[in-house]
Amino acid sequence: MVPRPLAPATSTRPVNVLLLAVAGAATVANIYFPQPLLAAVAHGLRVSERTAGLIASAAQIGYALGILLLVPLADSARLRRLTSVLLALTSAALLVAAAAPDIVTLTLATLALSTTTVLPQILTPVAAVLAGPGRQGRVVGLVGLGLTLGSTLSRTVSGAVADASGSWRVAYVVAAVATAALLLVLPRRLPERLGSRGHTSYPRLLAGLPRLLAVHRELRISALLGACVFAAFSVFWSVLAFHLAAPPLGYGPGAAGLFGVLTLPAALLSATAGPLADRYGASAVSAGGLACAGLGLAVAGLAPYSPVALVAGANLLVVGVSSCQVAGQARIFGIGRAVAARVNTVFMLATFGGGALGSLAGSWLYAAHGWPVALLAAGACVAVAGLVVTVAARPAAPSCVPDATREAGGIRPRIPQGES
Repeated sequence: MVPRPLAPATSTRPVNVLLLAVAGAATVANIYFPQPLLAAVAHGLRVSERTAGLIASAAQIGYALGILLLVPLADSARLRRLTSVLLALTSAALLVAAAAPDIVTLTLATLALSTTTVLPQILTPVAAVLAGPGRQGRVVGLVGLGLTLGSTLSRTVSGAVADASGSWRVAYVVAAVATAALLLVLPRRLPERLGSRGHTSYPRLLAGLPRLLAVHRELRISALLGACVFAAFSVFWSVLAFHLAAPPLGYGPGAAGLFGVLTLPAALLSATAGPLADRYGASAVSAGGLACAGLGLAVAGLAPYSPVALVAGANLLVVGVSSCQVAGQARIFGIGRAVAARVNTVFMLATFGGGALGSLAGSWLYAAHGWPVALLAAGACVAVAGLVVTVAARPAAPSCVPDATREAGGIRPRIPQGES
């Protein structure tokens, strides 16, 4: 079923959630498509697998930097202009990566392109704000489905392209073309601004981020939960290509990329997390997601050389982590439209900071101790996330600040300095 366009509250032009989901999928793919190529990159540039693993870490670190430095602009900047600039810069950086002569250049280009490819984290709060109360979970789930499909299928496409062309560089060229094509469609379909014309300076936007985390318990819970589950997710995917390429499996990058298609059922199932969060609450959905993620890691760890077990474990991990992310965003977007991009900045910064640590730790643990130890580290991250959900289920301490009835999509009456 194709979702109908939603009428925005601040623009006369309708914004199609399907378009936002597709654009998010195409851009978030730039973070994940190199993962099945790591073994081929190591061979082609004549570096160790541990060194090639820096590419995955650079992608996560760059994405976190972009979320911190660029996403807050969406609360006050012109969305169409911001979107056009980001797409152009990302396309150029992808072409530099495709021509990289050594691992240093490729790592720096990856850091640059992942910093500017933060459009998914701008489109998500845009969709949530336009949806209004009671529908935010559903809409975030639809956009999140696009992001999940982009992150999973990108691995399949890049692996297939590398196998067919005989070069990992061609995958970067394909990604550059796909990103540049969005310039022709997306900017003109966005509202001019997320809200009313902003007067907050860029330094104040950034300075207010810690205050948001200190004031809003929902944001603290979602940020910590996101960091833990995405660390586990990144450990798994950053070492999967190495595990599949090693004996006795001996598969190439195409097989690693095939996991994107094989986890498509999980990606589609994760779309139900949004409506479930609207109905049952974010904590319940997060608990279910963690159970799936933990089970997936257990299956992959107990049968490490069974392709069926690895596929089953990957599916459980994808649906679990995606559900936790959708639930976390549904929780934080209730804070208010005036700070929607900035609370998403804090949430995603924590999430991808955890992802960067997970990628780095996964590569090192796999090189030193192998697949079982890497998965144990991922399982420890899921266990910590379970503690976070347990704490989140407890009622918050009463606040001494009166909390008047919120307007639809509004914010608390008292906003700390730097939040608006």
